[in-house]
Amino acid sequence: MEDCCSPESEKMEAWLDDHLEFTHSYFIRKASREMVNAWFAERVHSIQPSTSKDNPPHLAPSTPTRKISASEFDRPLRPIVMKDAEGSLTFLSDADRETVPLRGSVMGEGGGVNGGGCSGAGSSCGVDRCARLLELVKDVSSHLDVTALCHKIFLHINELIAADRYSLFLVGSDSSNKKFLVSRLFDVAEGSTVEESSSSCIRLEWNKGIVGHVAATGQPLNIKNAYEDPRFNAEVDMITGYKTQSILCLPIKNHRAEVVGVAQAINKKCGEEGAFTDQDEKDFSAYLAFSGIVLHNAQLYETSQLENRRNQVLLDLASLIFEEQQCLEVLLRKFAGTILSFMQAQACTVFIADEDSMNSFSSVFHMEYQELGEILDVPKRDCDVSQINYMYAQYVKNTMQSLNITDVTKDQRFPWTGENPDHTSNQIKSLLCTPIRNGKKDKVIGVCQLVNKMDEASGSVKAFNRNDEQFLEAFAIFCGLGIQNTQMYETVERAMAKQEVTLEVLSYHATAAEEELRELQVTAVATVPSAQSLRLLDFSFSDFDLSDTETTLATIRMFVDLNLVQNFQMKYTSLCQWILSVKKNYRKNVAYHNWRHAFNTAQSMFALLKSGRLQNNLNDLEILALMIATLSHDLDHRGVNNSYIQRSDHPLAQLYCHSTMEHHHFDHCLMILNSPGNQILTGLSLDEYKATLKMIERAILATDLALYMKRRGEFFELTKNSQFVWENEQHRDLLRSMLMTACDISAITKPWPVQKRIAELVATEFFEQGDKERRELNIEPSDLMNREKRDKIPSMQVSFIDAICTQLYETLAGMSEYCSPLLEGCQKNRQQWKHLAEECEKELFNGLA
Repeated sequence: MEDCCSPESEKMEAWLDDHLEFTHSYFIRKASREMVNAWFAERVHSIQPSTSKDNPPHLAPSTPTRKISASEFDRPLRPIVMKDAEGSLTFLSDADRETVPLRGSVMGEGGGVNGGGCSGAGSSCGVDRCARLLELVKDVSSHLDVTALCHKIFLHINELIAADRYSLFLVGSDSSNKKFLVSRLFDVAEGSTVEESSSSCIRLEWNKGIVGHVAATGQPLNIKNAYEDPRFNAEVDMITGYKTQSILCLPIKNHRAEVVGVAQAINKKCGEEGAFTDQDEKDFSAYLAFSGIVLHNAQLYETSQLENRRNQVLLDLASLIFEEQQCLEVLLRKFAGTILSFMQAQACTVFIADEDSMNSFSSVFHMEYQELGEILDVPKRDCDVSQINYMYAQYVKNTMQSLNITDVTKDQRFPWTGENPDHTSNQIKSLLCTPIRNGKKDKVIGVCQLVNKMDEASGSVKAFNRNDEQFLEAFAIFCGLGIQNTQMYETVERAMAKQEVTLEVLSYHATAAEEELRELQVTAVATVPSAQSLRLLDFSFSDFDLSDTETTLATIRMFVDLNLVQNFQMKYTSLCQWILSVKKNYRKNVAYHNWRHAFNTAQSMFALLKSGRLQNNLNDLEILALMIATLSHDLDHRGVNNSYIQRSDHPLAQLYCHSTMEHHHFDHCLMILNSPGNQILTGLSLDEYKATLKMIERAILATDLALYMKRRGEFFELTKNSQFVWENEQHRDLLRSMLMTACDISAITKPWPVQKRIAELVATEFFEQGDKERRELNIEPSDLMNREKRDKIPSMQVSFIDAICTQLYETLAGMSEYCSPLLEGCQKNRQQWKHLAEECEKELFNGLA
């Protein structure tokens, strides 16, 4: 034998070190079993601690941890977890793995099946098994990925017992802690890869079949003929065409002797009658004794990774609370996007509870997770959240308990199970729902709902597990904090905006002039002109011939003739001051929406009640609310509409998300009613006072034409089908809203000279807004606001009558024939506007010719 220290040997060794691929290939092709065993025995039993300078012995730290400088952690250390050449996670660096060579990843390589359980016996075979087992320990201890580890397990199993196919099932549990078995690798055969063996996912019931029996009992099974065992399920063979003969099935246990999985070998390749031997079972069992611990450690690593990711998500949620405070919709959209990306659910819906109603939600925020990994934001006005979603959310809100349903189509706890919507991709299958609480544990402010958890491998819907429940409950805590924080921020913002508006109003308006108030107060009720002399009972009434003082006297007359002063013990002085304050709080520089318009609206309501005979169908509180509302419905009008307020970022736009000016009119109405000297409602009881204010609010808001267009269809349908019920409060509320609109636009019913003059006032106000839009907002106004399009006024008036007015007055005339003068006046004015529109078209045509 040549001296290993000779120059030739050193040169050869150096060459081999420089050509590792050739060295590895030569070793695989030429090394004998004795050489491998000798190398392995030397490495295992003869490792001595190195004392070289490059590898100093590991000693206990001489410096206490608390004494270590923070700069120690800034040193460039290698990552704790890395990936090997196969893509598996490992604790070993590349240098470490050079001293622990892994066996081939393809069955049959380096001894393969033929060197397995069918090779010789005696001490040689025992040493071989021991060597393989020790090699396996080194091999699997460096892997953390469960799937890759399981595949490597079967490579070594095949070398030991030489079966045709292998499968490994891991123990799982659902939300109710019911155990089941799910395949991590299925039908691993010679030459198979990790991807091929893990592509399918099979779920087996606990204590059913051979695998289920082994998992439940913790006892191994060695079956020579599977078809003779009653526990064997032959359905898989029938589907695949594979013939199962012998089965060796053993439990995998962790260090606490708990079953964490089941390993199964099928069809022994050699041996007597193709059956597994006792030695096979011993080899299998000996291996699984420690592989269960290794598998458990790998699962612990996966769990730690999951917990780390969860903590990161929760930290992201915590940061969102402080990053987004201004808009609840933006906050919940970010929250839902975070939870969807982590939970892999198909959709996330957040329901915000309605404080005024126990059985409804004030708003809904819905997001969907698309196939390509994009999160689709579905705004609440566009999303179609099914009634089923609402029912489950309402159930969770009422019970204040989380709800986890594996398959809603099979869940019999709820009566609406059979109401699941169409069988499209939007169908609900699995569902997880949890309440969102604020600081009070007994108060639910919302509900978070996840639908259809998607399986990454198969793309199918699977059930949410207990981990999902716990994480969603944690998410709900952050969501509750975020909602409460945002709502508090919005409350502060609204208060500041309201303060700014109030200061603006107070700086502009003043109380009624004392001299004017004294003059009105000294006027005795008997000296106030009658309704007949003022023509207040006529639908054709016009205020153009009345002075401002006469309009205030006429207002007193209407309150007196409707018995409001007498029935509610109004002080005459308070009524006078309230009327003058209301008059004062209309801006004089507004062409149309001023005190005169409010007075005309109130006169139209008075005529409907008296001449239209509707007074007999309404109670005193309703009449009081309607009269106050008509006089107050445009208080502090700025001569611009809601659209302009929103686009100009006026502080009023921050106070109200819809019907901006109408809400402001009502708030101003309350301010005047509560001001000293203006309190005309002191004669009401507390319940009457609350009911009256509620009716005033709804009546003023009803003057928003957008709300009128939304609600009028229901009113028209009720009257058309003779289904209007006077005893129904909702029907009465609907009628009051329609009466407010009818009076607000009643100028369209006046005699033609009056109507034409009022239309000019309206156009003047609209054109002034159009000029502001050009000057301040740099936008082109609509034709209605564009003074350059004034020739289109007649045609626009015809369109207004057809779209807004005619059907309303027709319906009121149908309810009471005494209201027909409104319809007649509207129709006559339409003819006049139609005639003017035709003349304008002729002039335009002649001009073009």
